[in-house]
Amino acid sequence: MNILDSIIFDLDGTLWSTIESAEKCLAIVKSKHQDILQELSSEDVKKAMGLPFQEGAKVYYGYLEEKKAMQYAQEAFMLNVENLKKHGGVLYPNVHDTMKQLSKNLKLCIVSNCLEGYIEVFLNNHDLTNYFCDYESHGKTGLSKGENIKLVMERNNLKNPIYVGDTIGDKTVADFAGIPFGFVSYGFGEVEKYDYKLDDIADLLEIVCEKEREE
Repeated sequence: MNILDSIIFDLDGTLWSTIESAEKCLAIVKSKHQDILQELSSEDVKKAMGLPFQEGAKVYYGYLEEKKAMQYAQEAFMLNVENLKKHGGVLYPNVHDTMKQLSKNLKLCIVSNCLEGYIEVFLNNHDLTNYFCDYESHGKTGLSKGENIKLVMERNNLKNPIYVGDTIGDKTVADFAGIPFGFVSYGFGEVEKYDYKLDDIADLLEIVCEKEREE
């Protein structure tokens, strides 16, 4: 059977952007600590997006000792979560309506390398909770993104999912999980090989219809 039964999504660069909020919070943390010497730009935030927390901390504060880098990155993360709780992030066009339509016939899940609590803010602040049946993060399990995809597939009995993301790392984890990859061209990365290309998240609606027609 080729009919899709589920879609698993990356978060940052795929469903929303929190770059402006993250950049603001990193500046606040810098103002509190004299040993933070480098100004961090939106490009630095993009580089850290999608990485496990420890690797993201190195992008921001790799010139500091690891303990300090982790401490400051944790401060920035918590500030970002609180800011997002108040103001939300920036949803990409058509995300809400597309999730509403897809969830009528498919199981929708999120797997991200973020810390625990971040996906919850996304779902709660943008009224998306009812459209997703499951989600998982590196911060909660300590597992790689590919392992978390497999975990979500197993506990939800997903037989024919695709993974949708915006970076070559997302393509790699889809390959690890043995599932097709949908590349969103509007995100933070460049990917040359993919099973599906999406210039808008709403393109998923047509992809689902095409798979159904094939059957």
